[in-house]
Amino acid sequence: MESAQHTETCSGSALSLPEGVRADAWAVDAACSGNPGKMEYRGIDLATGCQTFHFGPMHGTNNIGEFLAIVHALALQQKMGICKPIYSDSYNAILWVSKCQCKTKLVRNEETEQLYQIIARAENWLRTHIYHNPIIKWDTTQWGEIPADFGRK
Repeated sequence: MESAQHTETCSGSALSLPEGVRADAWAVDAACSGNPGKMEYRGIDLATGCQTFHFGPMHGTNNIGEFLAIVHALALQQKMGICKPIYSDSYNAILWVSKCQCKTKLVRNEETEQLYQIIARAENWLRTHIYHNPIIKWDTTQWGEIPADFGRK
């Protein structure tokens, strides 16, 4: 994706994970200022606390960001030759990924056209690639905020 960055930025401290959460996994999350509004997403390696990728901001919705974050993690891991579980706190995004379709109601116009092109690429990637990564629903009630959270609530 054009404005996506493969990064290896780390907080410098190991993550303290709740019991039952796999450390050999990535967590993804999105943030949106307004909905729609400025949207961005990222992935965090739970074993190291490192940010593995970041995308945005661009005009979109939180659900779109959550969907794209999962697909980005799947594609990046495949490119890297690894297969780790992916945690997401978004039921909708997990469902959309399983159906290979982003079911957004975001208006398609000049402002959102670039994002719609990225969505089309993500949907196409899902239809044309086989992945074996478990996509696990992050239990926010039991475990607290997902480690990839942007902390803006």
